[in-house]
Amino acid sequence: MEERPLAKENTQQSNQCRTQSRESGPNGLGRVREVAKKDGKVRFTALLHHVTVDLLRDSYHSLKKKAAPGVDGVTWREYGESLEARLSDLHGRIHRGAYPAQPSRRVWILRKKVNWVLDLDVRSFFDKVEHSWLVKFVEHRIADQRIIRLIQKWLKAGVMEDGRWFETKEGTPQGSVISPSLANLYLHHVLDLWVEAWRKKIARGDVIAVRYADDAVLGFQHGEDAERFLEQLRERMGKFGLELHPEKTRLIEFGRYATERRAKRGEGKPETYNFLGFPHICGTSHKTGYFTVQRKTIGKRMAAKLKDLQAKLRQRMHEKIRGTLEWLQTVVRGYFRYHAIPGNEERLRAFLHEVRRGWLRMLRRRSQRSRWTWTRFQERLVVLLPAVDIQHPYPTERFDAKHPRQEPCA
Repeated sequence: MEERPLAKENTQQSNQCRTQSRESGPNGLGRVREVAKKDGKVRFTALLHHVTVDLLRDSYHSLKKKAAPGVDGVTWREYGESLEARLSDLHGRIHRGAYPAQPSRRVWILRKKVNWVLDLDVRSFFDKVEHSWLVKFVEHRIADQRIIRLIQKWLKAGVMEDGRWFETKEGTPQGSVISPSLANLYLHHVLDLWVEAWRKKIARGDVIAVRYADDAVLGFQHGEDAERFLEQLRERMGKFGLELHPEKTRLIEFGRYATERRAKRGEGKPETYNFLGFPHICGTSHKTGYFTVQRKTIGKRMAAKLKDLQAKLRQRMHEKIRGTLEWLQTVVRGYFRYHAIPGNEERLRAFLHEVRRGWLRMLRRRSQRSRWTWTRFQERLVVLLPAVDIQHPYPTERFDAKHPRQEPCA
């Protein structure tokens, strides 16, 4: 039997990228991911066959069970009551092209010199994404027109507000699970790739960039580079329908020598900036006396979290203690998994103390003859809550682990 030649549209691709294969599921998608990582220029011409009933089922089970229902009013649990029939119907409509869409990081971490920090804020980013540019960006890697049409349906699905439908000519479908991926792709082309080229061709000194979704921070060695970059970035953003927030976008002096330089000029302490829920502060290590970037949980966010937790404790006032204990253990562990970074111990202890106080207060309100004293509470319940434990290494330690230095040959 003679081997069938590749389709004409695939002749320029290597044989390892056989997305025309009818294999689907995790293994098939895994191979697509591998090829995408190896070759940044490959365009995939056949992807829709990977959308199987099994994949849809896995996607359903990965959704948040208690998330608010969409405009169709169907909750996660209600959809699951006839799950297989719904998935089979959805699968058929997707492959027939009859599916009607419902209305609805790249990180560079380098050991570089940073004396200036640009704290970026894109005004109303998710509402300003231009559909035409987004489709072009998708087509850089995706040549399967069925996938393109499916994405266009999501973009044109519109939004429902107070029972009325509104057309959306720009922006990503907020509340949709695909929205973060599309928005991330948009900024990858608008910002990430441009920053990388700008750093190599224009910058005189070191430049680093860290982005998560639409939250980005850039570090510069020279202030002149930072000012030139900001001016050109405003033009770049405008080309793609975006705008930097004039008040929230800030260029600040920051880094190892910022405190000393500002003191010589008779100015105050270096400004701080917030990134991913943590204020970043120019500080000094208590152990070594050297410069360090101190990070602490934003006070307002911690207060909001505690307020929400207290409200839920009131709802659980008369539930069994064991059930409330297991729930609190989960809440505290989850909070620590994100916030337990070096230097944040004080805020973590304050958070845990307020959790304990709030729980004891609820226990005492269960009865006018409550026997819950602070001592009894500590002996029986406090010891069962997770203790403060730093769960993340210092950024330099994480960098060394991911990028070990190559020792010279002997």
